[in-house]
Amino acid sequence: MAKQEKLVKAITSMDEDFAKWYTDVCIKAELIDYASVKGCMIIRPYGYAIWENIQKIMDGMFKELGHENVYMPMFIPESLLQKEKDHVEGFAPEVAWVTHGGAEELEERLCVRPTSETLFCDHFKNIVHSYRDLPKLYNQWCSVVRWEKTTRPFLRSREFLWQEGHTLHATAEEARQETEQMLNVYARFAEEALAMPVVKGQKTDKEKFAGAEATYTIEALMHDGKALQSGTSHYFGDGFSRAFEVQFTDKDNKPVHPHQTSWGTTTRLIGAVIMTHGDDNGLVLPPAIAPVQVVIVPIASHKEGVVEKATEVCDTLKKVCRVKLDNSDQTPGWKFAEYEMKGVPLRIEIGPRDIENNQCVVVRRDNREKIFVNLDELETRIPEILAEYHDALYNKALSRRETMTYDAKNLDEMKEIADTKPGFIRAMWCGDRECEEKLKEVAGVTSRCIPFEQEQIGDTCVCCGKKADKMLYWGKAY
Repeated sequence: MAKQEKLVKAITSMDEDFAKWYTDVCIKAELIDYASVKGCMIIRPYGYAIWENIQKIMDGMFKELGHENVYMPMFIPESLLQKEKDHVEGFAPEVAWVTHGGAEELEERLCVRPTSETLFCDHFKNIVHSYRDLPKLYNQWCSVVRWEKTTRPFLRSREFLWQEGHTLHATAEEARQETEQMLNVYARFAEEALAMPVVKGQKTDKEKFAGAEATYTIEALMHDGKALQSGTSHYFGDGFSRAFEVQFTDKDNKPVHPHQTSWGTTTRLIGAVIMTHGDDNGLVLPPAIAPVQVVIVPIASHKEGVVEKATEVCDTLKKVCRVKLDNSDQTPGWKFAEYEMKGVPLRIEIGPRDIENNQCVVVRRDNREKIFVNLDELETRIPEILAEYHDALYNKALSRRETMTYDAKNLDEMKEIADTKPGFIRAMWCGDRECEEKLKEVAGVTSRCIPFEQEQIGDTCVCCGKKADKMLYWGKAY
């Protein structure tokens, strides 16, 4: 296929400089602006509208499973944070502290929440007394602060938006089921709403969440071959409950500690969408999260009846999609470029000749295919085309991931692939942390996950050559 004409001139080509391309898209598509505090971002209305759509779909999925939304304070007393040793050590380098209230120095420092396990545990201690009080299925939509050294819009910022689920269960079995269930929710959301294929699996002990017994993850592959952790789910066992003295009386009237989970995903998903589907003309948004799914551009709008017909089409389509009519005085060419940059899935062009033929031209953002649709059939055809569009995005991303996934049998192969071929590398691992650390040092890759769907691609560790029975996905990551 010949390279398409570039309508949007202000965006660096991703082949020329992928990092600059990404930043250009974030700025030019009006998703973000930089804030006066270094490492923080302003999410502009178009970017926030994408987040609202993500939030709405995901929130519905959570509530279908019985989860309730709550809100915890932003501040955590230092003494509370210190109660779970592994947890506080894991977050210590990224914590922002409040030391003064007005002109007064505080008696105890307050941490600006990097995550809320400690707050939930402190609350659970007060409200859970009997097995009848369980399970507790809570979720919180909020912002958190982590004082990152290197930042990039959506992918890593010092303050970001997220949801964090926190649940409490009577048994380890129930908690483990919850942990895996929520990972499956994230995977389904990524594939059905974001058109983004993911690998589901467990993190190694080195990479698991601070204080967790097990961490599960969905890993996506970006256009440049780097991995992006796109959602995690953690099983805590009863460690947090013991540290925070959360207990309940079971059916045998014995005091026991409940088992806990947490799970979360963030505005990083917007970055994932940009880098999975975007192209040199800007955003390419999956229909489910696009603020505008269809934009109508009248052609020769000064001609009699054109605007009226475009308005009529807009009113019809409001029943089946998020639609916008652009009747501004900008030229059609300017509008085409603008909505390409913003990733609007479908553009409808309608002019005098189209009206005569009782049709319009539907142009797909992903491949610029032109589809002529009878105006009487728009209400049924547009949802069909949007569904086809979603599937095309997903299949293209899946095909790219498969093309950029390699197998390595030994350290030399691992190093060669890591140096020359961006993407996932599948390789066997003996389970030794020293081998995991050596691979990072020698090949520059980190373990992404131990996939649930295992394949035997050898029987020795890619690093040390000892017997191995785990296949891992490795890669360079954001």
